[in-house]
Amino acid sequence: MKLVSYLTDGHDQLAFLVDGLVFDCDLLHPELPNSMNMFLNYWEDMFPIAQQVDAAIKSGRINSDRGIPIEEIHLLAPIPFPTSCRDAYAFRQHAMATRKNPHADLNKTYDQFPVFYFSNHHSIFGQGNIECMPDHLEELDFELEAAIVICKHGRNITAEEADDYIGGLMIFNDFSARKMQLEEMQLNLGPAKGKDFATTIGPCLVTLDELEQYVIPASDGHIGKNWKLEMKCAVNGEQVSTGNLSEMQWTFAEIIERCAYGVNLQPGDIIGSGTVGTGCFLENNITSKLQDPNADARWLKAGDSIELEIEGLGILRNTIVKDESDFSILNKKKI
Repeated sequence: MKLVSYLTDGHDQLAFLVDGLVFDCDLLHPELPNSMNMFLNYWEDMFPIAQQVDAAIKSGRINSDRGIPIEEIHLLAPIPFPTSCRDAYAFRQHAMATRKNPHADLNKTYDQFPVFYFSNHHSIFGQGNIECMPDHLEELDFELEAAIVICKHGRNITAEEADDYIGGLMIFNDFSARKMQLEEMQLNLGPAKGKDFATTIGPCLVTLDELEQYVIPASDGHIGKNWKLEMKCAVNGEQVSTGNLSEMQWTFAEIIERCAYGVNLQPGDIIGSGTVGTGCFLENNITSKLQDPNADARWLKAGDSIELEIEGLGILRNTIVKDESDFSILNKKKI
């Protein structure tokens, strides 16, 4: 099933998405909650009920007149208030291509365990406008990814059991201010201001039962489900990226195992896959420069529209808007 959150009467409302119509969960069944956060916290009780209601909508037993066209609502991020946001590094092609020397072997550590960083879970948005400060627009980039959401409390979760903790998949766009990121990562603490201003997810959360037809085995030596889902990105209508979720070297199950070691995972924790190969301008610019040293770098700018599409998960649309605030970190005099 597909679940969305939208804004109504000043609060987030949980709804089913079926054939372009949204149906409020709590109005269709008295035991279903009206928010995604509540649904995730009581997942094991709510999910079977929601499956029955979703089936009733799809079969016509619940009249389509009770639905609202999705074009008439203010769609939010499907998880409007995530409890945390981590982003992994699961695509080998992207990791190779963004190194200074893409022909060199990756550090052997990459093949030993999946790595991730924490992003700002208070800067999660859905589709729509993304306001960027002037410094963000210095080499602004998209990142084409998928993400999962955790649906059960867990600690020291093994990869063999980790798929049971996945509530569903959604599209994930880790916007990146590359100039800021490059400066701060020279200090070896990872990305911070270059990443903390905007991450978009959506347009809906697709539960795993809806994606069974796409499941394929994990690559040799790995554990957990993988999904064969085509991924692509278009900027201003021009396709600039294509890949497939099945190209993940590390599965979400293995990433969960790493995240949960000695740590409590909470319902509402979001975990991104990392960027698919060709899934950002940074990677594509590096590749272009290797082919032609005179090639111009390409970055997002104010007014650009970005469409990330993943098979089975929908299309996530955002537009870059410049915040006119007169303040800069990059150009501020160093103390």
